[in-house]
Amino acid sequence: MHGDLWGGNAITGADGRAWLIDPAGYVGNSEADIAMTELFGGFPQVFYDAYNEANPLQSGYSERRDLYNLYHLLNHLNMFGRGYLNAVKSILREYVG
Repeated sequence: MHGDLWGGNAITGADGRAWLIDPAGYVGNSEADIAMTELFGGFPQVFYDAYNEANPLQSGYSERRDLYNLYHLLNHLNMFGRGYLNAVKSILREYVG
């Protein structure tokens, strides 16, 4: 997995091809990378179409997406402050009631 897959870590090279930079690689479910792409604005639909053609998301992904993103939101809460607190609380309420 890339581990930090958001729009700021995708660039276009001089050759016009897409490049991913600044990886924080680890082994895990690829859905975690896709969830993070959706956390901070997303990628163009063509990205998701190509991804799903190569590696289709499993049924129920939309129910797991926020749980994958909880780690990143907790990290941002710790590093950048209370601006992320409501998002963290919302996900916790969703999963623990």
